[in-house]
Amino acid sequence: QVQLVESGGRLVQAGDSLRLSCAASGRTFNTAAWGWFRQAPGKEREFVAAVTWRGIVTYYADSGKGRFTIFRDNAKNTVYLQMSSLRDEDTAVYYCAVDGRYRYDGDSRYYRQTSTYEYWGQGTQVTVSS
Repeated sequence: QVQLVESGGRLVQAGDSLRLSCAASGRTFNTAAWGWFRQAPGKEREFVAAVTWRGIVTYYADSGKGRFTIFRDNAKNTVYLQMSSLRDEDTAVYYCAVDGRYRYDGDSRYYRQTSTYEYWGQGTQVTVSS
C-alpha cells in the first residue's frame, strides 16, 4: 500500500524559510512526477510546484516563483519543498502528490492539475504569522 507522509509544517514568522518533506513508502517513485499543492481555509486546492518524471524540469505557481524550490531525492523516495521569504498568504495545508503511471513531457498545465496525480499525502499545516 502506497503512503505519502508530509512533514515540516509549523508556525513561522513572515520572512522565514521552511522546508517541507514528503516521503513515499510502499512503492519506488524514481521516475514519477511529483507535485505540491496547498489549500487555505475556504479556498480550493491550488498548485504550488511540480517536478516532472525526468526529475529535471520544474514548474511553479506565480505566487512561489523565486521563493519556492521543489526537488527530489530518489535514494530516499522523497520530495521536498523549500520555501523562503514566507508571507501571510502562504498559510495553508500543504499536500504532496505523486503519479508514476505516465511519463509526460508536454504542456506544463498537465502538472498543475490535481487530476494528474495518483496518490496524495494527508497534508501538513504551514502557518505564517506577521
